[in-house]
Amino acid sequence: MPEGHTIHRLAEDYAAAFADGVPLRVTSPQGKFSDAAALLDRTPLHTADAHGKHLFLGFRDPDPEHADWVHIHLGLFGKVALGPAPAPPPTDTVRLRLAHPTAYADLRGPTTCALITGAEKRAVHDRLGPDPLRPDAEPDTAYRRISRSRTTIAALLMDQKVIAGVGNVYRAEVLFRHRIDPYRAGRDITPAEWDAIWTDLVGLMREGVRNNRIDTVRPEHTPEAMGRPPRVDDHGGEVYVYRRAHRPCHICGGEIRTAGLAARNLFWCPACQHR
Repeated sequence: MPEGHTIHRLAEDYAAAFADGVPLRVTSPQGKFSDAAALLDRTPLHTADAHGKHLFLGFRDPDPEHADWVHIHLGLFGKVALGPAPAPPPTDTVRLRLAHPTAYADLRGPTTCALITGAEKRAVHDRLGPDPLRPDAEPDTAYRRISRSRTTIAALLMDQKVIAGVGNVYRAEVLFRHRIDPYRAGRDITPAEWDAIWTDLVGLMREGVRNNRIDTVRPEHTPEAMGRPPRVDDHGGEVYVYRRAHRPCHICGGEIRTAGLAARNLFWCPACQHR
């Protein structure tokens, strides 16, 4: 599932391609979004907004309370393809196509693609935790929940009601970078540790938006600095522990471990991440 930086990058891409006031052709070649697409067809896109793993495309009225919003959650299989005009003939897997005189965007396979009101959009925001990539984020809100919880910090970081946008990669990597055992209870995370985690997530995820990939290793641990081959993985990016189970840690040389936690694979270095 895409992590929050990917959704914020998509919001930027949609805005750059379509938010210029030009009415769009809005269609649903697959047919599952046809009624809503017909309502939006030949109206302009004015806003592309992201919160965690949720993308919102605002049409018609620039007032967020009165706009028509397309709420998108990619889930495990959703993908967006953006390209220059002219758009190729759409396939019958395209849930939503936006077409512009200079660009097009095709959405396939999302978990959610729904037309919602401004009030319904606010309700989605209200149930999500603070997003490190949003300027309105309040990290203290997340820490209040974390500091009262016996749940592991690894599970809390993946709970979108606690903090929005962090997925399996950022979870594993930020805990390693701060030498925090993933099985520590949230209530054992100190305010200073939380401040450091949050600040690091903000920086790492902003880099993810800029580069459209996740890189978490510090300069002294890059392949060039260490004389090691670069990582080869579909997820891309240089990391410390994610999907490196049974391989040596870049710092201590010990073996990276993996285990299941909350239906996801957890990765950590027991030598570097002390309880």
